[in-house]
Parts: sequence; structure tokens; C-alpha cells
Amino acid sequence: MATLPIKIGILGCADIARKVSRAITLSPNSILYAIGSRSSQKASKFALENDFPDSTKIYGSYDAVLDDPEVDAVYIPLPTSLHVDWAVLAARKKKHLLLEKPVALNVKELDLIVEACESAGVQIMDGTMWMHNPRTFKMKEFVSDSSLFGELKSVHSCFTFSANNNFLENDIRVKVDLDGLGALGDVGWYCIRSILWATDYELPKSVLALRGTVVNSAGVILACSASLHWEDGKVATFHCSFLANLTMDVTVVGTNGTLHFHDFVIPFEEKQASFTTAVKSGFTELVTGWEPKPSEHIVVTDLPQEALMVKEFCGLVQSIKFHGKKPEKKWPTLSRKTQLVLDAVNASIASGYTTVEVSS
Repeated sequence: MATLPIKIGILGCADIARKVSRAITLSPNSILYAIGSRSSQKASKFALENDFPDSTKIYGSYDAVLDDPEVDAVYIPLPTSLHVDWAVLAARKKKHLLLEKPVALNVKELDLIVEACESAGVQIMDGTMWMHNPRTFKMKEFVSDSSLFGELKSVHSCFTFSANNNFLENDIRVKVDLDGLGALGDVGWYCIRSILWATDYELPKSVLALRGTVVNSAGVILACSASLHWEDGKVATFHCSFLANLTMDVTVVGTNGTLHFHDFVIPFEEKQASFTTAVKSGFTELVTGWEPKPSEHIVVTDLPQEALMVKEFCGLVQSIKFHGKKPEKKWPTLSRKTQLVLDAVNASIASGYTTVEVSS
């Protein structure tokens, strides 16, 4: 007998839920089963505007989604300040969790969520979509090949976009009581994850926020930068901002090779993504060019990365539900390491740009 698809409920009508709801319908092992909002009218309007299946259950509260015994898992795109309460409640009601990033306001809250999931035996995964793009796996092959890439020396990541005045005044990501981590929690999360990805998730020994952090009148971060340092001499930097032109660059530098990708969070095209590699590059004899030149690699995918994320998540849930497997610990571990570094950057900014040790 074929394994049945996973029935997913969505808590809330956040803008990102438009994208993920589409991913749920595209994924071959999931069903967009229910959506709940603070009113059934809002949920119904959201479902209609985003072409939800006619069979989707419409609920006028988040609790109603969690109380539906047919719901296997929930996607939670609520403001970060609400994550700990709703994620813990969902876990206690035996719902598997696909939780939007940042997972929590700090690692203490994240630990409460993970502990609830472990106690209930449910899977948790954060919504870092680019991790599931097949390009990500191909790039990892390159940086893991010592004959091509060599020893990792540095990583540099940048994610910025130029928010309009309406965003800067009204978006939840600039509200201290909703998403108080601001740009650091939103775009900075991706930068930190890309750095950890390049280092095989080895935590840095210390973090130093760089001067020049921009905050709004409520003290929420709109732009910031930081450097990360490892005991073996590896270094990394990142810059994240709501105040600069759209940029999604990562550079990974080794002793023999260099990796570049310029659209790491959202590829330029949905069905394909590229990256460039340079191996043992040097100058031409008259120093008028490179030799050998960097090479471009294109990776094609049938499903967009967010649908691949849902597929991976639901595959893990199916293994638990139908085959008695235990939840995969990889994903909450990656979330926690990302949160630890984010917390350290936040602490460095708050302390007046002092070095902060990163502890596990």
C-alpha cells in the first residue's frame, strides 16, 4: 500500500504563507488540509485569493486547526514573538511542526519548543528554504572536495533588500512586540545559516558585531554586520539590511578554490540555479586576466525549493507516522546553532560591540 500524504494545517495568513501554501499543493506527499486565522472570514478570503483546494477546511481560530484530529502537521508563519506559545501547544497536540524562521526570539525559547517536540515525538523543521535546493547539495560537493577546494579559510555573506516606507513603518518585522529581532532575525538568519553551512555547522568560538548598526525609533535592527571567528583561524563576515538594494551573495574561500553564488536565498529563476567555482586561479603572464577562469554550474529542478522543503518535511513525518521512525534531530540542531550565533550577534550589539563567546 502506498504511504498516505500528510495533511497540513496553516496557522495564520502571513504573506509568506502564500508561497508555502503553493508549495504544499506542489509537493507530492502533502495535502493543504486546513487554514486558521483570527476570523473565519479572513481565512476564507486568504484561501480564495491563493487558490486553495475547495476541500480545505476553514477555521476562525488557530486552536481549531490544532484540535482537528485529521491534521498531521502545521505550518506556523506567525510573528516570532508568538512562536513559543503556539509551537509548544501544537507539539503537545501531537502536530508536527514546520516553523517559519527565525524559530524564536532567543535560544531559551527555541529550547522550550524543541523540548516540547521531543517529548511529543513530533518532527520540527524551520523554513530555511534554500537548504533544500539541489544546488545546495552540488555546492557542498565542491567545498567538501579537498583536492578542488582545499581548506576553508573564509566565508562572506550578504542579504539586503530595500524596503519601502510602508514596510519600514508597518511590517511586523519592524515591530518590537512582534518580530523584535528585525533585520537580524529575518535576513540575518539566512546569512548566519549560509556561514554555518559552509563550515559544516561548526560553531564559531566568538562573534563581534561591527559598528554601524541601524535601528528604528523602537530600537529594532534595520541593518547590521558581524564577524565570526574560529579557533583554527577561519573567519566569516555577514551584512544584513532592510535599507539597501536586493543582494543575496555568498563567497566561500578555500586554499585551492572559491565558490560564489549570487541568489542564495531565492534563485533568479524558480526551476534552475547557478553557482561559479574557481580552482587554483592565477593571473595570465602579463596580469591582464585570470587563468583558469571560473566555471559556471547550472542545477535544474522539477520542483521549486519551497516544495522540496515541504516534501522533505512530509517524508520525515510519514516515516514517523507510518513506519515507527523517530524524528530527525538534524533540523532542530541546525536551527539551534543558527539561533546561538544570532543571539551572540545581538548580545555583541547590545554590549556596545564587544566580543561575545559562542557556547553550545
